[in-house]
Amino acid sequence: MPADGGGNRDATPMHVVMLPWLAFGHIVPFAQLARRLLASSSSVRVTFLTAAGNVPRVEAMLSSASSAGRVAVVPLRLPRVPGLPEDAASTADLSPDGAELLKVALDAARPQVAALLAELRPDAVLLDFVTPWACEDATALGVKSLHFSVFSAVANAYLAVPARCPDGARAGVRPSARDLMFAPAGFPGSSPLAAVGVPAYQAADFTYVFTSFGGQPSAYDRVVASNRACDGIVVKTCAEMEGAYLNYLAAQLRKPLLVAGPLVPDPPRDELDERWATWLSAFPDGAVVFASFGSETFLPPAAAKELLLGLEATGRPFLAVLNSPDGAAAVVPPPGLAERMSGRGLLHTGWVQQQHILRHRSVGCYVTHAGFSSVVEGLVAGCRLVLLPMKVDQYLNAALFARELRVGVEVARRDEDGWFGRQDVCNAVAAAVADGGEGDNRKWADFLTDDAVQGRFADEFVRQLRELVSAASS
Repeated sequence: MPADGGGNRDATPMHVVMLPWLAFGHIVPFAQLARRLLASSSSVRVTFLTAAGNVPRVEAMLSSASSAGRVAVVPLRLPRVPGLPEDAASTADLSPDGAELLKVALDAARPQVAALLAELRPDAVLLDFVTPWACEDATALGVKSLHFSVFSAVANAYLAVPARCPDGARAGVRPSARDLMFAPAGFPGSSPLAAVGVPAYQAADFTYVFTSFGGQPSAYDRVVASNRACDGIVVKTCAEMEGAYLNYLAAQLRKPLLVAGPLVPDPPRDELDERWATWLSAFPDGAVVFASFGSETFLPPAAAKELLLGLEATGRPFLAVLNSPDGAAAVVPPPGLAERMSGRGLLHTGWVQQQHILRHRSVGCYVTHAGFSSVVEGLVAGCRLVLLPMKVDQYLNAALFARELRVGVEVARRDEDGWFGRQDVCNAVAAAVADGGEGDNRKWADFLTDDAVQGRFADEFVRQLRELVSAASS
């Protein structure tokens, strides 16, 4: 097997096309995997497909790799869909109903994608759960297709396996909220979820996965169709963190299962904006609590109020980043909070340099929605973690990190409706920053930042991908 200058890595040229779902929580992991592929082998090139409005941001994500001329970002022109804003390119500025219409628009772009695949004739296509039809189009061309799931293995294992919906072939048969309180048949017995399942409010939220909107396939239907149509499945995790769930997925899905690793983000290359650098630098090391829920997780007004009052009750300086869906009005702080917290607490709406802020010396605690990538960012930055999940996979991630990996403190919630109060937030922060509140953070931070470990993940993934591609031509 020829080498490409990196030891025993295969130098056979390999062209990979990527098509993520049009949400930045999906686009970013695809871009991270693209960077890993390009860094691992000089004989790999990537073509990244996304809606035209996302191209500048994606190009920025891939900028260091694009200088080598081995990555191209190709725009898709989304057909018009009634009710969807004409310039819609991602879910970032859309309501939940708008996000469902965006799926319809991407489905309507199928002829463009098929034409590009026919023109490019790549060796492999990495696709998201939304576009099972692209797997079919790739197969027709003799191109290997892989379903790249950006969700944790535990979330896939709990929600998206055949055992969860064994009668799914019969129209209209879907699990009830009560069914979803319990793990599916064969679920790993070592998991705390196997014994206690999930509370009622989480199970009720899980029903979204199985719900059809406007007669379109549900998220579960799309996942199942993608898994059936693809040649292999890629999961953004590792056996060290989720081995039991990976084994269960392999048994359930009966397809080659490729592990991409946790996809640790590269350290930021630019500087923190002066506004934030000046404000944060006014506080001692580790004093600031940073609360952020990403660009697409939104707290209802009552929950935002309790969060902010809970942060105030900690007695610590804090920076809270809270966004609203569909361009709605900014979150309004509780009466009197801004005056009481002047100089010590900030509420911000919009994008921030999250990695920079997490790595600032004054930030010691991170209140997060438990998105897998966000938890990894907090770990590698050395922050104590408070987990406040708000939807679907985040609940399962929180259980994995807090109860199995001993990373982070979960905010206490009421079982029936998920309500939490300001004192619950205050107590969770206090527990996280207390002596011993670190849990196994340092162990996993060291693991995630070990260059040899990350290199092993990259090399093994490229090796498995090459083997899958080679099987097509042998």
